[in-house]
Amino acid sequence: FFTFEQYKKLLGHVPLAPALTFAVAGLGSGLTEAVVVNPFEVVKVSLQADREAFTQQPSTFARARQIVQAEGLGLCGLNKGLPATLGRHGVFNMVYFGFYFNVKNLIPVQEEATLEFLRKFGIGLVSGTIASIINIPFDVAKSRIQGPQPVPGEIKYRTCFKTMATVYKEEG
Repeated sequence: FFTFEQYKKLLGHVPLAPALTFAVAGLGSGLTEAVVVNPFEVVKVSLQADREAFTQQPSTFARARQIVQAEGLGLCGLNKGLPATLGRHGVFNMVYFGFYFNVKNLIPVQEEATLEFLRKFGIGLVSGTIASIINIPFDVAKSRIQGPQPVPGEIKYRTCFKTMATVYKEEG
């Protein structure tokens, strides 16, 4: 929410329709979130996928160091799957914040606290549901790219949109 508010302030100086400002600020906050979160996602998925690590219990820092030493910091290393993560977080936040604030401004505020809570809860629920449905392909691509490949030593899932196409073709 902090980055969303900051992007919203920045966009106040740009001639955008208010409805579009919410969506673009959401996109910016999602992209920022993705850049920060992606290395942690790579380490988490690596720890989850490594069955032998369960007996050794390496620390998160130790696993991050292993990834950097073996693959580096780039898109094959600690930032593996970054484009898919950018899509996942950017699309989710763009849809969520864009929909939430535009619909919230259309539905009248309720004076009774319970009704006002239900109004905001309902709008948030619908916003989150729509955003989740739209970002699922990016989430699947991110998981396939960052996770273990089906054939050891062969990289099947390399890029975001090719991964989406492969999954769609093979699994529907």
